[in-house]
Amino acid sequence: MPAARRVGRVREVIGLRLTVAGLDRALGVGAICAVRGAHGEVAGEVVGADQRGAHLLPYGSWEGVGPGDEVELLPASASFRPGPGWIGRVVDALGRPLDGRGPLPTDAPQRARNASAPEAFARGEVGARIETGVKALDVFAPLSAGQRMGIFAGSGVGKSTLLAMLAKQAEADVIVVALVGERGREVRDFIETALGPEGMARSVLVVATGDQAPLMRRQAALTATSVAEAFRDAGRNVLLMVDSVTRFAHAHREIGLSLGEPPAARGYPPTVFSELPRLMERAGPGGPGQGAITALYTVLVDGDDLNDPIVDAVRGTLDGHIVLSRRISEQGRFPAVDVEKSLSRMLPGCHSPQENIVLNAAKRAISRYSDMEDLIRLGAYSTGTDAELDRAIKVARAAEGFLNQDKGGKVPAAEAFAGLAKILDEAGWPLEAPAG
Repeated sequence: MPAARRVGRVREVIGLRLTVAGLDRALGVGAICAVRGAHGEVAGEVVGADQRGAHLLPYGSWEGVGPGDEVELLPASASFRPGPGWIGRVVDALGRPLDGRGPLPTDAPQRARNASAPEAFARGEVGARIETGVKALDVFAPLSAGQRMGIFAGSGVGKSTLLAMLAKQAEADVIVVALVGERGREVRDFIETALGPEGMARSVLVVATGDQAPLMRRQAALTATSVAEAFRDAGRNVLLMVDSVTRFAHAHREIGLSLGEPPAARGYPPTVFSELPRLMERAGPGGPGQGAITALYTVLVDGDDLNDPIVDAVRGTLDGHIVLSRRISEQGRFPAVDVEKSLSRMLPGCHSPQENIVLNAAKRAISRYSDMEDLIRLGAYSTGTDAELDRAIKVARAAEGFLNQDKGGKVPAAEAFAGLAKILDEAGWPLEAPAG
């Protein structure tokens, strides 16, 4: 006998929200339905319910859908099976291939797209330092296996280029990249130019462009995290990169406002600030016999405001942050990492004692120069007035050139520390072990 169908009817459509009647006992939040309108079938997800019925948002558009149209509950999908055959492929937010290379392999175990974070005591510890090949990061804001870092920057400061650099150079078995709300024309450019064949050879890309429905943009980050979890559970070390968390939050804001949630901080409904940690807590070290997910989340800093509520929420959740400065970018130094504002919470443990001595000496010299930079640029300081400041000026100016790096260049961490130690020595800046 044919399987029983569970069918309801559209009660109303207002904006993105569709209300369905007749399936009250069959539908729960997260269920997927097919809505059959005048222009064909549209998939939707149940995101809420009240006395009027269940509320759906579309994975596409409700165009052509009206009251009375049929709504059918779909069975749980068994098509999401990320595995080794996904490496080198590009998929959409639902795990369907976008690259025109045929269907994806289905021999891996079935996984949920929206999983929960592991229990705190089921995790291992953060591992050793990962060499990224980027001098500014390996020295001043190092990344360790299983660590979660944010990259904060305004538009056009070099976030995507830095991510592509890390995808090519960082020590990892698999790279998973989520492009959330990206411009459609830039997706192919990122794949072919920024990543190139070398980066794609060990990467899985999950893409939802800015013109797609907010459910698709939100789901892209969740799906990419599930793909990373599949490789982590198989014992691989994964580098997960989500570009960007801000667009994930924007998508969730659209969803929340469509359901009638009250706007809170800068128009974001309260659930945005609960969804962010739920997403980011899924990354990190695995349990015994598993690998680790090292995660990088880019945050678009609107108006270069580092006190934006999304910036604050992400910064408080992650294990460190990398700040890209528009001022440094305009001066022509790439990557435009502001080494004074960037922080890794794995320090000082992930550096050797000698590396920490070099790092702390460089920080002191750069900070000393930064305190007087405006006066120096105005010509209000005369060389020779303060011997320590003169040495700090030499260190800071040499460090600017030293930290500049071509996007195709990879520098071992040992070489980066040796180069910085040489700058300090030539400037006469003392290398002193920190007290205690």
